[in-house]
Amino acid sequence: MSIALPKGSLQEQTLKLFADADLAVRRDSREYTVSIDDERISKVKILRPQEIPKYVEEGYFDLGISGLDCITESGADVVEVADMPYAKTGTGYMQLVVAVPEDSEIESAGDIAPGSRVTTEFPNITRRYFQELGIDVEVYYSYGATEAKVPELMDVVVDLTETGSTLRRNRLRIVDTIMTSTTKLIANRQSWEDPAKRKAAEEVRTLLLGVIEARGRVLLSMNVAKDKLEDVIAVLPAMKKPTVAPLYENDYFEVSTVVEKNEVNVIIPRLKARGAEDILELGISKIVH
Repeated sequence: MSIALPKGSLQEQTLKLFADADLAVRRDSREYTVSIDDERISKVKILRPQEIPKYVEEGYFDLGISGLDCITESGADVVEVADMPYAKTGTGYMQLVVAVPEDSEIESAGDIAPGSRVTTEFPNITRRYFQELGIDVEVYYSYGATEAKVPELMDVVVDLTETGSTLRRNRLRIVDTIMTSTTKLIANRQSWEDPAKRKAAEEVRTLLLGVIEARGRVLLSMNVAKDKLEDVIAVLPAMKKPTVAPLYENDYFEVSTVVEKNEVNVIIPRLKARGAEDILELGISKIVH
């Protein structure tokens, strides 16, 4: 298979994801010439995420990674193989929003006056959105620093944000959300219908999603005396049920389960108070369902 990976804000986290999935991307002195030492993957390119959906649709690549915002903006007809919620930081859920100067009297996008100048990197989505609102605005394509053009050059900005902090720093206020976007693994339709390529794509998907599923989780393992077992299990979270196994020639059990990393500081003291001993916290690289 051939695969296109995104450059820019998604590049670092995408390369880390592939490395954690044992699909490490090797780069030479030319940043765009890369490879993956895996027999399923014959060609790799790092491209702008805005370009990837159309290249995948047209068959230049079998697989690609891009945001739902870029897929929607391009109108590319591709197969969405997997939702992969990761981004530069945070959960990976991005919002395409409408923002105005913080001192504006506008409360929602419906209040925006006809003829307003709107700057955005998503002109197709923006035009459709305002057409559905019945508001005739002037849409200007932005080549970057979109939020900096309001209010001197533009009246309204439509921009992608994860936390809204950049908009706030530029004294802009969000008045509506057009869509929520996440990172997607996409495939060319003909490639997806090819049994061999589809099998390879599904295997790659399994590895990538296994890494994402494991992020933020750890394995807790502990020894518990038989008479304390029910007390410990009562406060122990689990994906399904904790694993319980008897220790050799001993009246103890080994108990293990997967928990959220951000809960460990509360769970471990609680387990110890209920009789858990020899508690181990172990990192997890993949969880495959």
